[in-house]
Amino acid sequence: MKRSTKITSVLLVLLFVSLAATRRGSASAAVAIPDPITDETRAEKKGHSTIVFAGGCFWGVQAVFEHVKGVSRATSGYSGGTLKNPGYEEVSSGSTGHAESVEVVYDPSKITLGQLLKVFFSVAHDPTELNRQGPDTGTQYRSAIFFTNPEQQRIAQAYVDQLNQSKFFSRPIVTQIVPEKAFYRAEEYHQDYAAQHPDNPYIARFDLPKLKVLQQQFPDLYH
Repeated sequence: MKRSTKITSVLLVLLFVSLAATRRGSASAAVAIPDPITDETRAEKKGHSTIVFAGGCFWGVQAVFEHVKGVSRATSGYSGGTLKNPGYEEVSSGSTGHAESVEVVYDPSKITLGQLLKVFFSVAHDPTELNRQGPDTGTQYRSAIFFTNPEQQRIAQAYVDQLNQSKFFSRPIVTQIVPEKAFYRAEEYHQDYAAQHPDNPYIARFDLPKLKVLQQQFPDLYH
């Protein structure tokens, strides 16, 4: 879907409102997502770890993680496909295999991967939607975690299994957990888009509410 269509199509927004009213896949915002049983140990010294998340339009995912304490950088880009140095139009066609993604660099002495996963699954997107998020459809909007080391894979898979077994969501989680092979930074006009365009109808309808939920559910992590 063209980004201009997201911005200008009132009918599409109304369609999403209708879908959201009937959707039963995500957990209630009033119910706190459980802590992961398996997590990494908080580091004693300051450092940097990187993981890549995909969960629909990268505008909102980036905005969420930019407001999480312990995250030093969140960058919108493309990951998971075969085309080198892809552009937005190519990824939007759905033919490259790439997903709109956000590279998250965090300090493991301030926040753990498990805490980031809690935010990803409960605030950043709905992990039970297959190849779509709200009005955006196609594999480029799929839910995925691109891990950069085996420990991240182990923790992420354990948390998915935990949430599925507890039936926290009414539908199974469809998030892919796959190795990060290459992350390509998106065009500059996509970076910090939500912060720079808060009055954009798409941002106001779909992304700013995520920040309110983040602040409500994770007050200790929000900044």
